[in-house]
Amino acid sequence: MGAIPCRFESDQRHKSKHLRNYTIRKSKKLAYIIGAAIGDGNLSNPNRRAVRLRITCDNKYPKIIKRILENLQELFPENKVSLVKKQKNCTDISCYSNKLENILEWKATNGSKFKQKISIPEWIKEKDEYIKPCIKGLIETDGSVYYDRKYLMVNFVTIIPTIANDVMEMMRKIGYKPNMQTIKESPVQEMKYTIRISKNAEEFVKDMQINKS
Repeated sequence: MGAIPCRFESDQRHKSKHLRNYTIRKSKKLAYIIGAAIGDGNLSNPNRRAVRLRITCDNKYPKIIKRILENLQELFPENKVSLVKKQKNCTDISCYSNKLENILEWKATNGSKFKQKISIPEWIKEKDEYIKPCIKGLIETDGSVYYDRKYLMVNFVTIIPTIANDVMEMMRKIGYKPNMQTIKESPVQEMKYTIRISKNAEEFVKDMQINKS
């Protein structure tokens, strides 16, 4: 099993400020968290000491909130992971760690994910065993599963073209036939990419183990 090399400042619980080497194991759970973070997460550095990942979920999906929380606690056992209730029927799952930028491959202080033109890490795109949980994370946080005239559909929507292309590539690699629609609702808005699975959608949901609840 591969590892992700990280060089970072010691996390909050450590008093030392010296840089040291650290490795994070590539895993299905890590691929899931990366998908969830890309789907509806952001990085910040509010205290100038530790990077914060915040993944926002609707409160009507308590199992997704619990799954993200438990995966983060397992991946970052020595770091602060918590739930923060918000006023608009949402909950933030929050994790502090200076390993996050290396793992997610974008920066806390370089602007939005769109501005940074983020993409799915190559190690995920290379293996089906990582592609599937990553797609699960993407759709559970920023996708939808619904019926259209009695036919099951799966959608994922993004304004980031690199992510749209990555998701199309990953879905094709594991044997599905997604289609993409683009729409620009106004001159001041970014292009919106909607990736849809309409053929074999039930098989797709079972294969990705998607559970929007």
